[in-house]
Amino acid sequence: MSTVSRRAFMMTAASASATAITARALAADGEATPSGVAGYRYRLPKIPKGATLLFQGDSITDMLWGRNQADRNHYLGHSYVYLIASRLHTDMPEAQLNFLNRGVSGNTVGDLRARWQKDALDLHPDVLSILVGINDVGRAVRANREVDVAAFAADYRSLLVQSRKANPQLKIVLLEPFILPVTRVKDAWDAWSGRVDLLRPVVAELARDFDAVLIETQAIFNAAAERAAPEHWIWDGVHPLPQGHELIARHWIEAVANAWA
Repeated sequence: MSTVSRRAFMMTAASASATAITARALAADGEATPSGVAGYRYRLPKIPKGATLLFQGDSITDMLWGRNQADRNHYLGHSYVYLIASRLHTDMPEAQLNFLNRGVSGNTVGDLRARWQKDALDLHPDVLSILVGINDVGRAVRANREVDVAAFAADYRSLLVQSRKANPQLKIVLLEPFILPVTRVKDAWDAWSGRVDLLRPVVAELARDFDAVLIETQAIFNAAAERAAPEHWIWDGVHPLPQGHELIARHWIEAVANAWA
């Protein structure tokens, strides 16, 4: 066999092998996820073409998103927002979605309220996703006082009222604050968990009142901590590692797809 013929034969064989692998993968679609992790084989959410998706919150959302939005290497940071955007941009390129990250490290819900006009209303989102509350808890723990649940609820509700007034068709996703017993949080677990437990029902009630998608983030991380140690998911009890952000991203897409069928 000549060198040219041998090369052609090898290329044909490789192509046939690749086709067979693709066919097997397609045939297996819908079967149990190979990784065993929920949310990997997901349905795509129905989001209108050209929609703006705004993600708001604290450092868990922030993750160093680039304040220079012209720098498209860093404009989303490296939180769950980046992971959601990368997946949906890949799987739904025709939708031409616009993702915005406006999380700010250290923010409480009151801080969000103070900057809501500039960092939310003026951006005219079609989808609004909020994860906030852990700094409200952290400040209360450090000051050795109770978290002000009434003020938290009032500030949070104000954000949603303003947003729905600006856009009555706005779709909303609310994520619970969450923790795991690692480092400083483990050392003061009762103080942290007791206060977080007071805020989660507030978020759930707001989700019901505003017909929002609720992401039960604490339950997600509790289940993950049964599979691997808490420090595998969250390095300091509050801030997720990359795999923790991936957990949030998977469940966000799955919950939104189920809700917006």
